[in-house]
Amino acid sequence: MGCPPRLLCCLFLSLSLAAVVARAATRHQEWEISYQFKSPDCVRKLAVTINGETPGPTIRATQGDTVVVRVKNSLLTENVAIHWHGIRQRGTPWADGTEGVTQCPILPGDTFTYAFVVDRPGTYMYHAHYGMQRSAGLNGLIVVAAAPGGPDAEPFRYDGEHDVLLNDWWHKSTYEQAAGLASAPLVWVGEPQSLLINGRGRFVNCSAAGACDAAHPECATPVFAVVPGRTYRFRIASVTSLSALNFEIEGHEMTVVEADGHYVKPFVVKNLNIYSGETYSVLIKADQDPNRNYWLASNVVSREPGTPAGTAVLSYYGGRSSPRRSPPTAPPAGPAWNDTAYRFRQSVATVAHPAHVEPPPPRADRTILLLNTQNKIDAHIKWALNGVSFTLPHTPYLVAMKRPGLLDTFDQRPPPETYAHRGYDVYAVPPNPNATTSDGLYRLRFGSVVDVVLQNANMLAPNKSETHPWHLHGHDFWVLGYGIGRFDPAVHPASYNLRDPILKNTVAVHPYGWTALRFRADNPGVWAFHCHIESHFFMGMGIAFEEGVDRVAPLPPQIMGCGKTRGGH
Repeated sequence: MGCPPRLLCCLFLSLSLAAVVARAATRHQEWEISYQFKSPDCVRKLAVTINGETPGPTIRATQGDTVVVRVKNSLLTENVAIHWHGIRQRGTPWADGTEGVTQCPILPGDTFTYAFVVDRPGTYMYHAHYGMQRSAGLNGLIVVAAAPGGPDAEPFRYDGEHDVLLNDWWHKSTYEQAAGLASAPLVWVGEPQSLLINGRGRFVNCSAAGACDAAHPECATPVFAVVPGRTYRFRIASVTSLSALNFEIEGHEMTVVEADGHYVKPFVVKNLNIYSGETYSVLIKADQDPNRNYWLASNVVSREPGTPAGTAVLSYYGGRSSPRRSPPTAPPAGPAWNDTAYRFRQSVATVAHPAHVEPPPPRADRTILLLNTQNKIDAHIKWALNGVSFTLPHTPYLVAMKRPGLLDTFDQRPPPETYAHRGYDVYAVPPNPNATTSDGLYRLRFGSVVDVVLQNANMLAPNKSETHPWHLHGHDFWVLGYGIGRFDPAVHPASYNLRDPILKNTVAVHPYGWTALRFRADNPGVWAFHCHIESHFFMGMGIAFEEGVDRVAPLPPQIMGCGKTRGGH
């Protein structure tokens, strides 16, 4: 007698997962974090490096592997914490690397070992999650290959691949930037001096800048080589601290096939919009004239640009043009920076691959509406959700909720779950910009289904609203819908995409718009959810979720040593 189809499917998945476990390996890395003088855009400045380099080494693993990274903090005067962005940390919430949420930071001179399983294939990243260190150079890529023969094999073919890490770069130190953001009046960080591709760029005013060497090898233009006629996968990640970017490979269409580790129903673009914290894979065909070179270019969108394009070169093997020769054209300028409709359409077009749809639960148990506004607190400009600006506790939430007697280390009152949405005009300057601060968090029933709707609005200045990329730690979420204008909970949920929504860990909220997402609170721990623009999170644009902390295994003592756990108590 034959097996029922569902039983056969379960049997296949069980055997596939067993094969993944049997093949799993442990990938070891030894890192020393230190300040070094570097010249990523030809201007010499101090950068936070890993083993003397920025970006740091690319972590390469296969689905099911365990990654072990032993980190020594040699910064002497600064703490360190490293977040493994997009890795869900199932069973290891203390390894998420979020200072104040899941761990105490690594003190100067100390060593800490992160260990976690990479359970999904895809393109991910890592970066500092302490203060504003990410903008100082502590970042890199994580590339996880699909387990051979497993259910998550890529539904597309290619002949080779390239990694592209996009970043923005300032000549001011993170100390100067943070001090300005905390000042009254506000001293804004300003637009970046350069845009980097794989840690390299070129400051256009090099001749006027001190300590600038245009011939320095650290700022040599990156070159990506291709063989005529072959298809290449470009894994693209944005670790920018401020900038939303538009990425283009001159003369070559790109087919989008992956977003944040999930396969996409393929669609073709000339320009790819990518926001801080997002990753994409695109396929290109090397089918252009091989006797010339082509630009790779990243340009700022959603903010009026004050930074020239970041550039690299695509070169064909066997062509008559030297790989180091600049293309004969000007670098692509990309679409208009304020063309919100163009970027909105790409967001809507990103849905799950037909063979890899994971249907969301049909309804939510709880809905949280978050109005994202710029506010004032004692003359300081902050960002807030529903009038509350987020602050991190000195004792990490995860530690405080697992050890007796520490609940008084953060506010036990939950932040508000909604706002007066019926009468709120998202296009107007906030009528009462004053807000409060809180380090309270949202407690979620374990296993429940949660909807979060992020509502963007006008800033303190008239006629100004920006894109905010929101990143959820510990989870992938279904992106149910986008809209422009005020979200109406009585109307818009009827238009949610429950058929083939893409799963992501970072999503854009467009100017004056809303974005709806859904996730299942099934990963025991405490997880940050915040705008991935570093200065915005620093200014309070974030929240935290707790779910099933009672199910978390005993915590490693190495994550303690700050707040009320100082001294190991």
